[in-house]
Amino acid sequence: MSAAPVTRDTSVARLVRYRTIDLVTIATLAVALGVTFWAWGKAYAGLSGVAVFSYPPSVGLLGGPWLLAGVMGGLIIRRPGAALATEIAAAAVSGLVPGGTEWGMSVLVSGFWQGLGAELVVALLLYRRFGLPVAVLMGAAAGAIESVYEWFAFYDGVFDTGDRLAHLGFFALSGAVVAGVGGWLLTQALARAGVLDSFGPGRELLARHEV
Repeated sequence: MSAAPVTRDTSVARLVRYRTIDLVTIATLAVALGVTFWAWGKAYAGLSGVAVFSYPPSVGLLGGPWLLAGVMGGLIIRRPGAALATEIAAAAVSGLVPGGTEWGMSVLVSGFWQGLGAELVVALLLYRRFGLPVAVLMGAAAGAIESVYEWFAFYDGVFDTGDRLAHLGFFALSGAVVAGVGGWLLTQALARAGVLDSFGPGRELLARHEV
């Protein structure tokens, strides 16, 4: 009788195979950040009316907090689709919180575009790099893509070409700083707290301490 073929667990197979803890973490991030999204949405109306935002495209500066889920999901889970799934799930939670958001469940569309922006960055890097510069790029890309979506969804006929480009720049900047730098710092804080020992950020922190 011939021996059964040996199945090799390649790096690609490991990359695309989600563990139960990965799915639980996506859900946990989605709930925590989804409630944060909801709260930020409630504050947004008042903040966007402040005089400093009298130039309409500058409201893009307020967009960064809504991009955190995709950045953090990508930095922590480090598997294809994690950034996109976390952002969409968090958007869904924000829409389902009692009282919802002023945008209703259309936040799912925004969640898709925001998550896609973050996902594309780590995908282009083949899910191999997750440092601060990558986090910044994830946040900036998420903001830029969401901005383009909003040109047509909310500002069609309102923004001229200059306004659109300014809005994109403001949104990308907010994404880079708030979601990129902020998401990276939050991820590092969770790693130091010991809750990410089963993930890349936690293992990298432990490895640095062992040196």
